Order: sequence, then C-alpha cells, then structure tokens
Amino acid sequence: MIEKDTKIGELLETNPEKAEILLAAGMHCLGCPASQAETLEEACEVHGIDVEELLAELNK
Repeated sequence: MIEKDTKIGELLETNPEKAEILLAAGMHCLGCPASQAETLEEACEVHGIDVEELLAELNK
C-alpha cells in the first residue's frame, strides 16, 4: 500500500510502473536526486497535486 509518507525513491524502486501515473499528474522531476528523498505528500505540495486523489490512483 502506497501512503502519504512513502518516499518517491522507494515508490519507484518497488513499483516502477507507477512512474507513468506520477508523470501524468505533473511530477516531471522524478529523476532529480532531491525528489528521491521526498515523501509523496511533500511532492504533491510542491506540485499543487491533491495527495488523496493521487493515492487513490496509485493504489488501484
């Protein structure tokens, strides 16, 4: 289960197919070193994305 405190790096390492969902949501800096240590919630705040909606999509 992907949660708000899941780090982007961990998410992509364990679920690389989810990158497509993150990119479609507007997170285009997935390869940036800084993004790897960010939580999903932090990344959503920076990009103006509703974390609950993204979580629902990621956990389908």
